[in-house]
Amino acid sequence: MKKLISILCVAMVVIGLSSCTKKYITPNPNRTITYDVAQSAWTLSSDGKSYYAVISAPEIDSYFNESGGVLVYFSFTDGVFEQVPEVYNGISYSYTHNKGSVVLYAQSPDGNTPIKPDALTLKLLLLDSEQIQ
Repeated sequence: MKKLISILCVAMVVIGLSSCTKKYITPNPNRTITYDVAQSAWTLSSDGKSYYAVISAPEIDSYFNESGGVLVYFSFTDGVFEQVPEVYNGISYSYTHNKGSVVLYAQSPDGNTPIKPDALTLKLLLLDSEQIQ
């Protein structure tokens, strides 16, 4: 009887150990960068209908520009971030990105009246990704 109980205990331990799985955790390659954008950073566009601000982002190289993801968040109040595109306080915000920079745009919702934005905090979230073709 002792031998049977011993065999059952060993079998349960073997079954229990064989059901374990390994988990591989890879480090998060994403990056978050914050910038203070002064009101003076906004420039009136050539058509006089909107404002833009160019933010230097050397982290966006050619490869990242083609395969990575860029998310932009603005904070108008300490600690509260809102994702762009966004209409806030009567101003419509959007952005584009290219190699080395992010360009922020601000205009009135009707697209005709230029409204210069106040200073704000920008949070730039860069999401690395592998491009598959």
